[in-house]
Amino acid sequence: MASEDITKLAESLAKTKVGGGQLSFKGQSLKLNTAEDAEEVIKQIEEFDGLEALRLEGNTVGVEAAKVIAKALEKKSELKRCHWSDMFTGRLRSEIPPALISLGDALITAGAQLVELDLSDNAFGPDGVRGFEALLKSPACYTLQELKLNNCGMGIGGGKILAAALKECHRKSSAQGKPLALKVFVAGRNRLENDGATALAEAFGIIGTLEEVHMPQNGINHPGITALAQAFAINPLLKVINLNDNTFTDKGAIAMAETLKALRQIEVINFGDCLVRSKGAVAIADAVKEGLHKLKELNLSFCEIKRDAALTVAEAIEDKTELEKLDLNGNALGEEGCEQLQEILEGFNMASVLGSLSDDEGEEEDDDEEEEEEEGEAEEEEEEEEEEEEQQQLKERGQGEQESLTPKKIINSQDSTPVPSPPVDVATFLAFPSPEKLLRLGSKCSVLIAQQTDTSDVEKVVTTLLRISSVFKDDAPVKTAVHETTDALMRKAFTSATFNSDAFITSLLIHMGLLKSEEKIKAVPSLYGILMTLNHMVQQDYFPKSLAPVLSAFVTKPNRALDSCSFARHMLLQTLHQL
Repeated sequence: MASEDITKLAESLAKTKVGGGQLSFKGQSLKLNTAEDAEEVIKQIEEFDGLEALRLEGNTVGVEAAKVIAKALEKKSELKRCHWSDMFTGRLRSEIPPALISLGDALITAGAQLVELDLSDNAFGPDGVRGFEALLKSPACYTLQELKLNNCGMGIGGGKILAAALKECHRKSSAQGKPLALKVFVAGRNRLENDGATALAEAFGIIGTLEEVHMPQNGINHPGITALAQAFAINPLLKVINLNDNTFTDKGAIAMAETLKALRQIEVINFGDCLVRSKGAVAIADAVKEGLHKLKELNLSFCEIKRDAALTVAEAIEDKTELEKLDLNGNALGEEGCEQLQEILEGFNMASVLGSLSDDEGEEEDDDEEEEEEEGEAEEEEEEEEEEEEQQQLKERGQGEQESLTPKKIINSQDSTPVPSPPVDVATFLAFPSPEKLLRLGSKCSVLIAQQTDTSDVEKVVTTLLRISSVFKDDAPVKTAVHETTDALMRKAFTSATFNSDAFITSLLIHMGLLKSEEKIKAVPSLYGILMTLNHMVQQDYFPKSLAPVLSAFVTKPNRALDSCSFARHMLLQTLHQL
């Protein structure tokens, strides 16, 4: 290490905060690659008697540095709180698991009894969960009360690994007479989806001591929400439920409302941007009215709730003397509905709790029947997909087990012949994209879509690419299908003499909401799929390297939509940097 670097490090360490058993290197932007880089940090740790909390946030720790820091921690048996969020900035994903394993093994060796573990904002993906899996299962975490894994890109696979580790920790700690009593669980922005959420719900049901659960922006639909609701009912101490920006629909909302009736300690409900809709809102209002006397905050903003349902919610809070905030912004009340809402709350002398209604969508015509039809169609499609998966299980497990695995519809039917799934063509997939439809197009899906897309039309290419990427999942068959279909389409486009690459990247950035346009073009609702697809695209030989700097410049800029997909953004920027 150069002398000027040592000087800079020494100046940073001079800002180190010590007190109350806590040693903090928070936000010092230390780049700890080698053992030599970490010497001063190690010295501070070794000389700190009674170390109870170690803050390493806002720095970047490499594999070698992690090993020597871990060595210093092996003698710190009193360590209880590890604030280790955002400590792998700029690191390859492959570096993070071994670094975490070293640090975790040190805590186990030290005989530490952790109370809090925060690994948020570390884009380690599913493999990263393996890095602290052994720690979670060890005696060091039998005493864990707070686990924070916000914005880590765990995905479905990581969620399942985490759930299994928590269940094992509970089993082992129970055997010693002191069951794991986790109080706070944070795992927002992790793409857990239904399968990851359902796995964690099973762990929550076993643990039973949760007081706060924060799982916003995870792509969870009503099956996952229902599983979580059932688990929450077995956690009577719950005070805070934050499931913001998932997709309840009324089915998930009704299930959650039933659970709320059984919970007596609830203080904060955040179901904002969850598509609760009017039926779901009324169900939640009934639960609020029946109890929840400690409720301090209720967020049902941007949920497609209409006037009458919103007024029902307002009437339900009449005797909630602890309530500090009611958020119904971004729904469809209309001007008259907003006034009626305020009048109701004024009648309770509670007007001050109502949040802004500035983003109200305005009162819509009564289209309940249309909503029900849309929901019915969506549910039928989900049932078809579930039956298809069950039928595949039948094939894999053999004829002998068919009777026990037969779908309910088949059991209830006089004809026991499985109903075949409806055929899918390219037009159907592009009109209503889903992973299942893409797979059902078969092995020639990539060729078919490329053949049927006019690559001389930049807008059509961009639209098709966005629809393909929208179904991206970490699941191997789906990921492969998305990559192969993207490759066929974009290779055809970029190798065409008439294709305008600059116009393509401009249009793509506009549709992603990263570049303004004079025309009103609605940005895609989530950038995760297209960012992960671009991460694959830019590495292919057909992708013009001249577009990489443009893409990098726009993906680097601050943007709210990009912030919600930080794992995918990090992956793409890392790849672009290496080109």
